[in-house]
Amino acid sequence: MNELEDILGKENVLYNEPMSKHTTFKVGGIADVFAIVDTQEKLEKIIKLNKKITIVGNGSNLLVKDKGIRGIVIKYTSKDFNIEGTNITVSSGMTNTRLANILLKNELTGFEFASGIPGTIGGSLVMNAGAYGKEMKDIVLKTEYINLDKKEIKTLTGQEHEFSYRKSKFQNLNCFILKTTLKLEQGKYEQIKNTMEEYAKKRNDNQPIEFSSAGSTFKRIDGYITAKLIDEAGLKGYKIGGAEISKKHAGFIINSGNATAKDIMDLIEHVEKVVYEKNNVKIEPEIKIIGE
Repeated sequence: MNELEDILGKENVLYNEPMSKHTTFKVGGIADVFAIVDTQEKLEKIIKLNKKITIVGNGSNLLVKDKGIRGIVIKYTSKDFNIEGTNITVSSGMTNTRLANILLKNELTGFEFASGIPGTIGGSLVMNAGAYGKEMKDIVLKTEYINLDKKEIKTLTGQEHEFSYRKSKFQNLNCFILKTTLKLEQGKYEQIKNTMEEYAKKRNDNQPIEFSSAGSTFKRIDGYITAKLIDEAGLKGYKIGGAEISKKHAGFIINSGNATAKDIMDLIEHVEKVVYEKNNVKIEPEIKIIGE
């Protein structure tokens, strides 16, 4: 892996790195190689090495299996952005929280809904992240990505993203998102700040943010409130090993302290089974599960 160290510097290439350090669930086996990449130029050089790579963002909607990940795991940390009028072009490595604060300072409104989502812009695009009635699809103009099969840079515009509930075209592409352009509106500092604080309070009041989790574990289902189905099935507080259905919000599986990835996957399977038996409704996880 000397080629990787030459590109990134030894301090940014970690071997046999526990993925529990890089996911909000705080579980997961080791990555053979964990590479921290802070520029597009370095990223393109790594892709040309033709090694097996796995891409992670902030690890906030991710469950890594207990045997870990083979090959190279890339964490992209570029924070580049450029504001033109009410549009901002921002690197996929930027966190939602950091971007929200940049937009606040520049009095641009429209991104407040994502200000408390603990992920990166890249991850938010892949999952069409949303909250409080708004989603990424509402503000995305275009996105630049690398097609990893052809080693080509491509651009999607508007409806080409194929956004739907917690889905996007990126889920069906072998690609790496580089940057996206968001369409916002001019706003007022105090109003934007108040909205962000209001959303933060709602999260604090209603979600188990004091525990390690990957956010909302299960997808919403048309006609049903998923957390209510789980609660009514008597599963709130149910545990398998260190994985537990949150007593505060049944839509969240939390790591109560010593969970393994298998505990979490077994609990997901159990919840799906019980909810289907009681309501004849199939629910499925919102989180992405990777590794071996």
